[in-house]
Amino acid sequence: MKRIFICAVAALCALSLAAKQYEVASPSGVLKMTLNADEGLSYSLSVDGKTVMDGCALSMTLADGRVLGDAPKVVKVRRNSVTETIDAPMYRQRSFETSYNSLNVKFAGGWALELRAYDDGVAYRFMTDFKEGYDVKDEKVEFLFTEDYDLIIPYSEKRRDKYASSFESQYTFHKVSEKPYDDRFAFTPVLVDIEDKGYLLLMEADLIDYPGMFIEQAASGNGLAAAFPKARLTQVETGSGSLNAGERKDVIACGMKASSSFPWRIVGYAADDKALPVINMVYQLATPCKIEDVSWIRPGQSTWDWWNGCKLYGVDFVSGNNTETYMYHIDFASRYGIEYVMIDDGWYSFRDKDMLNPRADLNLPKLCAYAQEKGVKIILWAVGHTLVKDADKICGHYAKMGVAGFKVDFFESQDQEVVKDLYTLAEVTARHNLLIDMHGVYKPTGLSRTWPNVINYEGVYGLEQMKWTDKDKADMPLNNVLIPYIRMACGPMDYTPGAMINAAKRDYRSIDHMGMSQGTRAHQIALYVVFDAPLSMLCDTPSNYLREDECTRFITAIPNVFDRTVVLDGKVGESIVMGRQKDDVWYVGGLTSWEPRDLTLDCSFLGEGEWIAEIIRDGANSDRHGSDYKKEIIDVSAESALPFHLAPGGGFAIIFTRK
Repeated sequence: MKRIFICAVAALCALSLAAKQYEVASPSGVLKMTLNADEGLSYSLSVDGKTVMDGCALSMTLADGRVLGDAPKVVKVRRNSVTETIDAPMYRQRSFETSYNSLNVKFAGGWALELRAYDDGVAYRFMTDFKEGYDVKDEKVEFLFTEDYDLIIPYSEKRRDKYASSFESQYTFHKVSEKPYDDRFAFTPVLVDIEDKGYLLLMEADLIDYPGMFIEQAASGNGLAAAFPKARLTQVETGSGSLNAGERKDVIACGMKASSSFPWRIVGYAADDKALPVINMVYQLATPCKIEDVSWIRPGQSTWDWWNGCKLYGVDFVSGNNTETYMYHIDFASRYGIEYVMIDDGWYSFRDKDMLNPRADLNLPKLCAYAQEKGVKIILWAVGHTLVKDADKICGHYAKMGVAGFKVDFFESQDQEVVKDLYTLAEVTARHNLLIDMHGVYKPTGLSRTWPNVINYEGVYGLEQMKWTDKDKADMPLNNVLIPYIRMACGPMDYTPGAMINAAKRDYRSIDHMGMSQGTRAHQIALYVVFDAPLSMLCDTPSNYLREDECTRFITAIPNVFDRTVVLDGKVGESIVMGRQKDDVWYVGGLTSWEPRDLTLDCSFLGEGEWIAEIIRDGANSDRHGSDYKKEIIDVSAESALPFHLAPGGGFAIIFTRK
């Protein structure tokens, strides 16, 4: 799914073999990565002439005692310059062109390093070409900085197993030199503010048969280092069917093939705040698409039963996890052109852990047939490991019934076993033309490029947290103007927006059976534009959406994938204004933190012609009553400048159509 144009033929650089340093620069020349190969391996990074990272050690220790990077002997160096157009059907833009310069350094002993420099970041990875397979004991990855920069970084919650995590955390602000927790790892992406030179974003890509990377303070130097979970020796099955690590081995990866390419270690780069959400490093470094025909993969929106507790009102039956409730969801979805109905927890027994034996009082064949009649598809939730155990049989069974895909949950790890399971699920579901929505998992690392049926990922502090998190422990408006700049850069996210009960700061309460949002109604609607989500939820009950028909029709008019994405305005942790184009329609969403804000939208991005702007904005009383909003329709052109007052936790959303 890409076209590659070689701009400069790879050449053997024999004269550089005696050198100790090998440099690769981005096409613009702003980024320069230097590999140092002396007694060991390390790299440095300069941004616009200033060294911001230096002495970052890298090596890989194998179980047999070999250390890739110890007294390295360079035997061949190749350089390439490549420009490629990447098709991206389920991404924030339909396709994009990118260029990079690469440096491939081959070492004695059958291994190599590949380095790439793009304008939006640099990356490297290990590669091997041995005669037989092997295990990896550890990998050294360091991010050492020349100054004590500011970080915005997510930390795992405290657990008995420090390698276990939901990967759903609010962000912590501190200096590189500080260590706020002694007993917790952080995880990527991590944002580094390099002051007048912009931002760095620490990430990884192409994670396939290898553990994901946690972050901790480096043992020496001013910086951070990777920590990898050991492979599992034993596993413990929980009552729900998920598998937790028991005892662990003394290696992080087992059974590597003789010829292997390892995950990319990425330092993303943005010159300013607006460039952060559209960094493409993870996507462009992932393995290209393995699905020949992706036309069956259908992005869209879905109703969702779990956040609202399967509650309906104004109906003549008792709502819950029953056939009547989901028939009602199907009718609601059909009425508003919503593509999917999600059936979450409860349709099969946790105790039995048998997905082929659904509850007798929930008639899935009837629901699938009715959904097909109404032009809607069903997605089923499942504990991920229950599906993994017999994935091919289960997928075949439900694909034949008409189910569109699965939402899988409760992995809560990024050790090698879980990474392999996610890849297996992506591959098997694709074989059966099924979508898969990954929950309870680590951040995206490019799997949705390789298998575009991986329609979305969680790995984000999402709206579900509002069901149980007290006001003094959650700051959702701040979270919502951080994650587009950090988490979203590595891939889409299933944040599950759409609350119709919206609370001003002093009024918010965590009520599990009556979920509400922090901030305004307009803020909730804007999330559908701002957040990347090829599959997005309408998290509230259909009963509330039917009462709020004007907002519901606006939400369901917003697509889930776009031809083009631009950040029109914003600053990390303060606000964001995102523009998306689909065909000849523009969608714009704006968000602010709890700080009220006045801003003016410059409409020059619209181009020539006259336009109609359909606007949802904060109402005059949104600061006191979060559900207050104002709807208006006005004529605009590229010369227009639209003023907005954003209430605390507020926002706005606009649909621009040609007049």
